[in-house]
Amino acid sequence: MIEVKNLLCRYGDITAIRDINFVLQKGETMALVGPNGAGKTTLLMALAGHVRCHSGQIDFNGANITGAEAVDRCLNGIGLVPEGRRIFPDLTVLENLEVGGYSRPKTEQPENLQNVFNIFPRLHDRQKQLAGSLSGGEQQMLAFGRAMMSRPRLMLVDELSLGLMPSVVDECYDALKKLQSEGIAIILVDQNSDASMAFCSSTLIMESGHQIWSGASHQAPESSIY
Repeated sequence: MIEVKNLLCRYGDITAIRDINFVLQKGETMALVGPNGAGKTTLLMALAGHVRCHSGQIDFNGANITGAEAVDRCLNGIGLVPEGRRIFPDLTVLENLEVGGYSRPKTEQPENLQNVFNIFPRLHDRQKQLAGSLSGGEQQMLAFGRAMMSRPRLMLVDELSLGLMPSVVDECYDALKKLQSEGIAIILVDQNSDASMAFCSSTLIMESGHQIWSGASHQAPESSIY
């Protein structure tokens, strides 16, 4: 599915992440954990194509995508639920979802919309409502739904629970379980590292831009850094 080898990314002269290595197969889940500033978001953005990689390699489904643009990675099956949701507030819920599905044939749109509405019924009820008027939890659901509209094979989720009520967080984790059951691989960042590690079968721990441990979540060392 995805293999990352010796990945290094810089912001100007500052090295943001370095020496990142992991493999994730179809339907597998991995938690990225570490303190603020560890490089977790940068790694997700690099995988999605929004941050340039200066060395190393990213292979996705057997193809080297290290230099591919973000739009091409989306077309090839990488979906992103970004930190802060980044929905389009002046568009309706339905229009936001349609934007997420631009890469798919229009004939698929009714089925893709129904898949989203089955997981998040509230989006169906609010599909004509402006996205900016939604609650924070509903906006997170919309960010999930928008990513789902492209039928990703790999879902990158950044800060799943940030600012959300526990009941909404539970709904988002239920959505991830449904996606995993369909064979979608998931890389997850959550401020609640206990929750993300309980959900994900594997964990990669980061500190100061590099990975300090990776392996099965149940074998992760106890640490005060995450």
